[in-house]
Amino acid sequence: MANVVEIRWHARGGQGAKTASELLADAVFETGKFVQGFPEYGPERMGAPIAAYNRISDTKIRVHSNIYEPDFAVVLDESLLECVDCTAGLKETGAIVVNTSKTPDEVRAELGGYKGKVCTLDAREISESCIGRYFPNTPMLAAIVKVSGVMPDDVFIKDMESSLKRKFESKPQVIEGNMNAFKRAISEVKGL
Repeated sequence: MANVVEIRWHARGGQGAKTASELLADAVFETGKFVQGFPEYGPERMGAPIAAYNRISDTKIRVHSNIYEPDFAVVLDESLLECVDCTAGLKETGAIVVNTSKTPDEVRAELGGYKGKVCTLDAREISESCIGRYFPNTPMLAAIVKVSGVMPDDVFIKDMESSLKRKFESKPQVIEGNMNAFKRAISEVKGL
């Protein structure tokens, strides 16, 4: 398949990787592309390592498998770097985006020689200050949009605002906090 972008999400059960992959698929679909957003099912439980995936293409997608050689990897919990090979198969022309307060250079030292781009974002700080609770998927979703360039930042922001207004019509504070988290994440991701 030509012009395909593949993204693998690494998280722990309950951190929202499945939701983030589905939100990304919905947003990119609105731009006219073909998309897939799906989790890897198994014996997941709260806190256990899980994976989710996105496949984005200009043409119809006929592959329906997990992603083994992604262009991008998103890590919602930096402790996974110690127990999951988050760079397995990751193309060096792509990038890994890690939720951490560390710098990209500090994280690179933990990646076993990965030569591609390393980006970081303190999703905890952004989430807690903007939303009032720790939801790492919200800022990390915006970060992967910025790093991957799968859609323009302004189109992503507009789509997310529209989606949140539909979903949380009676809770405007939820909309505002999430939108602030998206905007901050786009501007604060390091390593670009």
